[in-house]
Amino acid sequence: MTQHSGNARTALVVVAHHRTDSLTAHTARRTADRLVAAGYRVDLLDLHAEGFDPRMNTADQPDWGDREKAYSDEAQAHMRRVLDADVVVAVFPVYWQSVPALLKGWIDRVWNYGFAYGRSKPRLAGKRMLWLGLAGATADDPITEAMHSLLETNLSEGIAYYCGFSHSVVGLLTDAEDRPQRVDAEGNLLVGNAVTGAEREAQYAGFDRRAREIVEKFLAAESLAA
Repeated sequence: MTQHSGNARTALVVVAHHRTDSLTAHTARRTADRLVAAGYRVDLLDLHAEGFDPRMNTADQPDWGDREKAYSDEAQAHMRRVLDADVVVAVFPVYWQSVPALLKGWIDRVWNYGFAYGRSKPRLAGKRMLWLGLAGATADDPITEAMHSLLETNLSEGIAYYCGFSHSVVGLLTDAEDRPQRVDAEGNLLVGNAVTGAEREAQYAGFDRRAREIVEKFLAAESLAA
């Protein structure tokens, strides 16, 4: 699905969730709207809805002796969408302090040798990346800081910068569950009562505000860089 604006800049918004009624999908749609308002043409890529298979296969397995290998038609179609984008925004739930298999498989198959890396002049050089991760942990959970740091290392350093992106940011959105959860000093998971009614609406509103602030800060940094 593509949303248009009068500006030539393109943002690829990648959604990695199996439900269209999820908070992840909601956040992706809100983010797409914000990008359109900022003058972007938005290419909204819902990996599950489009039937993307995250499993590696022979056709898309890197050939270290041939960086010009022609990958599968599906992978090449996704490569074109990445190439066409000035900004890539991935919106995903945080699983085990990492991205879900759906998003990891997309990176494995599409951000491939000879395309995203393996050249003296990266084909993705100059692009900008925003990772929006939704976490069930509460903002005051001690694990949150370490989670954010780990995601920055894995996603920004290990993937985006390695592939030539000029700027990469991880925005961690905590309190994504209706039942607050945190781990105590002994490692026990503590799950609170479900938040409902007006309190839940306020939680959603606050979540939307925090997501919007992350996106706006990312866009502001781009304007300064320009």
